[in-house]
Amino acid sequence: MIGAGAAGTMTAARLLDAAATARLPLEVVLIDPAAENGRGPAYSTTDTRHLLNVPAERMSADPGRPEDFLDWLRDREPATAPGTFAPRAHYGAYLADHLRQSVRRAADTRLRRLRDRAVHAEARPDGRVTLRLASGGGLTAEAVVLATGAHAPGTDWAPEELRDSPRFVADPWAPGALADVPEGADVLLVGTGLTMADVAVTLERPDRTVHAVSRNGLLPQEHAPAPAAGPVTAPDLTGVTGLPALRAAVLRHVARTRRTHGDWRPALDSLRPLTTTLWRQLTAGDRARFLGEDLRLWEVHRHRMPAAVAARIAEARRGGRLAVRAAEVTAAKPDGDLLRVEFAGGDAVTVGAVVNCTGPRNDARAARDPLLGSLLDGDLARPGPHGLGLGTGPDGRLRGGRPGTRMWTLGAPRRGELWETTAVPEIRTQAAAVAAAVVEALGTAPATRRSTPTDRYGLRLTTTLDAAAAYNRALDSILRVTCGAEENLKEAVAADPGFALGHATLALLGHEWGADVDVPAALAAAGEAAARGCDARERSFVAAAASAVAGGSSALLRHIDDHPRDALAVSLAVPTIAFGGVTCGEQTWDLVERLAPAYGDDWWYQGQLAFVRQEQERWDEAEELTVRALAAEPGSGHAVHARTHVFYETGRHTEGLAWIDRWIDAEGRRANNRAHFSWHAALHELATGDTDAVRARYLTQLAPPTVTGARALVDSGALLWRCRMTGAWDGPLPAEAVLAGAPEGWRTEPPTPFAALHAAVTLAAAGDGAALLRLRARAGAHGDPVFRDVVAPLCAALSAVVDEDWAAALPALRALLPLVPALGGSAAQRDVVEETLLFALVSAGRHEEAAALLDARLDRRPSPLDRLRRGSLRTAS
Repeated sequence: MIGAGAAGTMTAARLLDAAATARLPLEVVLIDPAAENGRGPAYSTTDTRHLLNVPAERMSADPGRPEDFLDWLRDREPATAPGTFAPRAHYGAYLADHLRQSVRRAADTRLRRLRDRAVHAEARPDGRVTLRLASGGGLTAEAVVLATGAHAPGTDWAPEELRDSPRFVADPWAPGALADVPEGADVLLVGTGLTMADVAVTLERPDRTVHAVSRNGLLPQEHAPAPAAGPVTAPDLTGVTGLPALRAAVLRHVARTRRTHGDWRPALDSLRPLTTTLWRQLTAGDRARFLGEDLRLWEVHRHRMPAAVAARIAEARRGGRLAVRAAEVTAAKPDGDLLRVEFAGGDAVTVGAVVNCTGPRNDARAARDPLLGSLLDGDLARPGPHGLGLGTGPDGRLRGGRPGTRMWTLGAPRRGELWETTAVPEIRTQAAAVAAAVVEALGTAPATRRSTPTDRYGLRLTTTLDAAAAYNRALDSILRVTCGAEENLKEAVAADPGFALGHATLALLGHEWGADVDVPAALAAAGEAAARGCDARERSFVAAAASAVAGGSSALLRHIDDHPRDALAVSLAVPTIAFGGVTCGEQTWDLVERLAPAYGDDWWYQGQLAFVRQEQERWDEAEELTVRALAAEPGSGHAVHARTHVFYETGRHTEGLAWIDRWIDAEGRRANNRAHFSWHAALHELATGDTDAVRARYLTQLAPPTVTGARALVDSGALLWRCRMTGAWDGPLPAEAVLAGAPEGWRTEPPTPFAALHAAVTLAAAGDGAALLRLRARAGAHGDPVFRDVVAPLCAALSAVVDEDWAAALPALRALLPLVPALGGSAAQRDVVEETLLFALVSAGRHEEAAALLDARLDRRPSPLDRLRRGSLRTAS
């Protein structure tokens, strides 16, 4: 799919749906340089005054669910009613969400997003197409769909001195295009259509006149403020031949409708289903006459403004802030910091900027797009009738000299063939037709007759289709950090008891998450299945999983080097909200950064990279990555996790608390780590000194039985110990209930150093010094050096804190600080050790050392709680 605007997003969604129904295992690669799906030029605006020019009930992306968009709006704004003209930005968000729903429904079909631009296409003898990307990369596709939308506005009308001026905005929808329009100066908009209306709404000011000119000076008509009295039946135009007769018949229909309904608009709307047929019935000469004589009059009546926009335009004209007239630009000259623009009649205006609002180019050759140029030059495509778009067959397949090449297009590029093709009702119908044609073509293509399915990153799965579908659902849950992984994996191995990856992944969940899994038995089943037959990648993963469970890391890291798109292996290696990881610090950074070519703009990878960036204290980069990842997948737990860390580490506690609580309410219900996000919210409350809120959050969101299993230690127990260290909890801590709800055996034999850290602090919260010493003994005899060198001394230090033996606790805690990164997890989680040291210093009366530690913390991260504690130390001194 080339293009991720409205047409590309709808077609990708229909492809995923159609391939899933046909049980055809495809990878849909969506290529577009934009940061978000569904936006394109039309819906990328952030100005909420830019409205759709079609009511919400007619804007569904799904042909089978006519009110899908209206229902989506109502979920967010319950007062939304039919007839609402929603902000265009909302529609872009809807399209992205619509595609996400199709991704979630897909079984063996996967979506991969490349933030890149296709610049060249070349046909292969077998019907496939090789694409070259602007980044220098490339790929070979079984089929290609061009969803490039309308081309940028043409500038041939502009004198050379205007085109070369920095005051000329060639494309108002380019990112940031209007940001440099100088305040206080007048502006000239060339073109008086719908683009002009939006730009005028954005730029009009009390101290500015916006001039708008076009050859005819006509503005788009306004939508009726209320629906017509009833539907209007279109006239029978089948016998009408020739443009003059068609004009007359249409005008009679308009006049008759005005008499019966009091409005001309229903007449034009009733012709909508006939427009393509009427266009095709005209001779080439009549179509050319229409384009030359009738086009502008048709467009201002067919493409109308919402009443709210029309009212803004009318008010701006009455107030003198918008001046519209018929004129043609003939010259432009610098006038100080401004431009003097001259018109054909001899008039002139002096403005701070000239904005090109002439609308999109329709001529494929004139667009000067390198990809289109390669298609036309390579005889993969031909211009459409009258030079409008591209020539296509009935299902959108490109007409060219290579009939076996599998290439389709839809939307604006089909205007020469269909005329009525740029609005959502037409695009959604074409998207479904193109998807059906592609799936039908590929269902018989030898390359897609696969004996085995693949995962979401195209890696082979040696199992049945049903088991693979369940496994992929589990993998998606792991990558999104949502519920359902364990249940789907058990379904997968029940469907295919010989599914090696299913058994190995279950073992990992039992080992890392405390899932209800017999880990040794699952590993044994994985090994036996791998020995019976699977590919080298799967055998390597099974061996790496077994090694990781035993405490090794080298096999897993070698596996990732050989198979960088094995996202599950990467998840296991990197310390995240999902897994403790086998790397830390700069080793993790290097691993994640070198995987960039393998994943591109994949939302899961962006979440991983965002976490690395926040650990590197590159806060702005981290936040931008999370914004992009969450735009693609709002439920991405890794991106949310990274962003919560950005808020915490930069001291934006009030903003961060509000943001994470909103996300928990909106998306957190599906998160299998919801407790961890609640823990993050509690950290913000602790940092602001709101101890009542911390206790209330614990009791409602973190206390057993609401939270059990691994999260009971990692989140609930850890929070209780922090509450003790900061004085946020009066009386005994309810830590025994947490220990009772933890995975069986974790208080004595935690499976990883990360789990051991949290078992130790929860035992400390329970005041169980004896249990800490038993855990210390087991850690000291462990085969993993992190257990011996970090976990064992940590248990000893915490036991000394429980016994209030500050002389033993302080040197042990100081020695541990540089070693704790080896435990895995995040800096915020490992900070519990530093928090314990601070508590011990204050308790031992070592106020100067405590003050120095607080000063260092405040330099690193603003915190009202630390400022309060620093002030209390001055008082104590």
